[in-house]
Amino acid sequence: MGILGWILLGLCVGAISRALVPGRTEPGGCIGTTAVGILGALIGGFIASALDLGEIKHFFDLETWLIAIGGSVLLLLLLRAISGPR
Repeated sequence: MGILGWILLGLCVGAISRALVPGRTEPGGCIGTTAVGILGALIGGFIASALDLGEIKHFFDLETWLIAIGGSVLLLLLLRAISGPR
């Protein structure tokens, strides 16, 4: 998957994960959402590969999307736990 595919996947997955995780919305807009999606996809891919559950392969693969969404949700929860209440 090329860099454009990673950016598009990150934008979509970041938006989905922000919709799934309840609570306040962090600032950052489109760039922040894309960063959360891309980093979450990398984290999810690393964890899934380490546990031998799967890997990020192709853009239109359901396994890729589920791993990326799981990693993004995990990243958002971690960020919210670190930042604490405002």
